[in-house]
Amino acid sequence: MEAVTVPESSPSPMSLQQPKTPPPEASPKPYTSNKKSFVASLMEAATLRSPSFKEDSYFVSQLKSSEKKALQELKNRLADSHNGSGENECSMWGIPLLGTGDERADVILLKFLRARDFRVLDSFNMLEKCLAWRKEFGADGIVEEDLGFKELEGVVAYMQGYDREGHPVCYNAYGVFRDKDMYERIFGDDEKLKKFLRWRVQVLERGINLLHFKPGGVNSIIQVTDLKDMPKRELRVASNQILSLFQDNYPEMVARKIFINVPWYFSMLYSMFSPFLTQRTKSKFVISKEGNVAETLYKFVRPEDIPVQYGGLSRPSDLNNGPPKPASEFTVKGGEKVNIQIEGIEAGATITWDIVVGGWDLEYSAEFVPNAEGSYTIAVEKPRKISPSEEAIRNSFTSKEAGKLVLSVDNSSSRRRKVAAYRYIVRKSSLV
Repeated sequence: MEAVTVPESSPSPMSLQQPKTPPPEASPKPYTSNKKSFVASLMEAATLRSPSFKEDSYFVSQLKSSEKKALQELKNRLADSHNGSGENECSMWGIPLLGTGDERADVILLKFLRARDFRVLDSFNMLEKCLAWRKEFGADGIVEEDLGFKELEGVVAYMQGYDREGHPVCYNAYGVFRDKDMYERIFGDDEKLKKFLRWRVQVLERGINLLHFKPGGVNSIIQVTDLKDMPKRELRVASNQILSLFQDNYPEMVARKIFINVPWYFSMLYSMFSPFLTQRTKSKFVISKEGNVAETLYKFVRPEDIPVQYGGLSRPSDLNNGPPKPASEFTVKGGEKVNIQIEGIEAGATITWDIVVGGWDLEYSAEFVPNAEGSYTIAVEKPRKISPSEEAIRNSFTSKEAGKLVLSVDNSSSRRRKVAAYRYIVRKSSLV
């Protein structure tokens, strides 16, 4: 069974578009002042030193001689400072930092060195403060705590899926706090704020537990921040404290920061500051205005790993079903109608499909075409206009006879090129 993506305007079979990704049947591949404005805080976050999307090397053999010397000096200082201490007194994420020949420890130490431009004393002081903070905060055991924020799980901050390079992805969206009752429940007093900060650290620690801490491995995460409806003034204190915590205690942990649904003033600020940013910083800082969310995220994350609210195929109910089924990606050009033909469906079989087009605003339909001559085409989903805000469509159809399913997306009324994805599964009839 196979599917082909056919632009209706194509003049010959040679212009048929094969899916860019493996067919859906393929197995998944392994895989500091409180008065600072909220926008200024975000700009500061963007300019913090972090690895570019292409991660820095953590192979000691590839370091410059001065960097190798700095790494050894940091180890010596750490050993002198913790002489007689047990392994647990000088460890992070279950990795002893004083062990000899442990490449995982080298990865962590290099993160602190890079955060301070390989200045050994500054890196050592940062590391010592971080170790003290982790002990006082109880960071090592925080992942197992029940902090009582069930209503925020999967909404405000959450780890979901991986990017195309294998980095875990953390999504952040604070628009729900425009609701005054919600805001008061979470940030109503200092104790509530402290509890929220603890929960936010918990989310980050979950992501860090997915990292390899290995040279050549995945050693940082991706941050996606949704700025839609975010209350800037109200979240100023919380945002500053979160940024301060992360900056001081999680150096070089973010490979790329992607801001989506960015308002016009943020884009304007970035265009003003951009000439003053290093190429390293700009290479991992992505801004996507409203309406370009799916197009931006598809560059970095496969559609089956992107939440449906951002133009992907991943639904909360799917997360308990194991690795996501791979999707096929295609492009709908402006003025084009594309037909996806899923052939080889047997009589009695049930086909279930997901389909999405980033920013929809086009017409969609689905029909079943029997193989037998004289049989009638069945309108499974009548043509209808899909709004820009509509999420991925999921539907099923059980065929009474053999044939093919045709999914159509008609973008002929628009000049805009749109990214899209679909996947399907066919279950044969259990009746013999």
